Amino acid sequence: MEILETALMQRALIAAVLVGVIAPAVGIYLVQRRQALMGDGIGHVAMTGVGLGFLLSTSPVWMATLVAITGSIAMELIRAYGRTRGDIALAMLFYGGMAGGVLLINLSPTGSNANLSSYLFGSLATVSEADLDAIWILAALVVLVTVGLRRQLFAVSQDEEFARVTGLPVRTLNLLVAVTAAVTVTVAMRVVGLLLVSALMVVPVAAAQQITRSFAVTFVLAVVIGTAVTLAGTVTSYYQDVPPGATIVLLAIGVFLVLTVLATPLARRRARASGRAGDERAEDPADVPAAPAMRGPSDEATV
Repeated sequence: MEILETALMQRALIAAVLVGVIAPAVGIYLVQRRQALMGDGIGHVAMTGVGLGFLLSTSPVWMATLVAITGSIAMELIRAYGRTRGDIALAMLFYGGMAGGVLLINLSPTGSNANLSSYLFGSLATVSEADLDAIWILAALVVLVTVGLRRQLFAVSQDEEFARVTGLPVRTLNLLVAVTAAVTVTVAMRVVGLLLVSALMVVPVAAAQQITRSFAVTFVLAVVIGTAVTLAGTVTSYYQDVPPGATIVLLAIGVFLVLTVLATPLARRRARASGRAGDERAEDPADVPAAPAMRGPSDEATV
């Protein structure tokens, strides 16, 4: 295939696959925590790291990772301890991060508006060997956390009080989710851009939720959708000369709309089946269901 003949597109496809896997893997926990826009906020903060990378003549990816992790920890602490002015502090952090990035990248001798645009909206043509090495390492860390600690992270995302009662280190796990989200944002910025990365973290999860009923199936399907749309968007951008980030996000939204349409008759069939089962139980007075047992985060049915 022509697309596989150049080293540039080989790197682009590998980066797209990695991003397609890890973005929904982290996004599912953010959706469960009702923090779907957290990735967008981290993306704003990461811009300062990109600007620092150009100003200090170091890797923008690694510098953005460091700044994004710092910003994500600050966001989590504000969420946990902030009161009435917590939203104001978060807004200042988000917009300050974006403004700082724009200023620093224009002060650097090698920075330009073209560099800024590639990080804001993604540019697969600029993925270098060094960028790919960083993406590999960071993506591996994200997979280890999101899969290896899936039970604990699910428990904290569903009910912090219940998780705390069971003895889980809730504060540490919350910070770990924030840090993992920050790493994911910096990994994905070369593919979909800092302004669109939040969509890739959330939309595949929302699409999967339309037709699934368990966390485990939703997790797997969201990763499959994320990988499919990043690959399809990358190939489309190569042959049609369109922006990869925007193409990937629009494809993800298209999948969401299709699954939403398909989910309507599926939900109706499930409702009818549930109604028939209820009628059958009502006809048999001896069939009295026992009270449901409470399931904790370690139960297989929840993960």
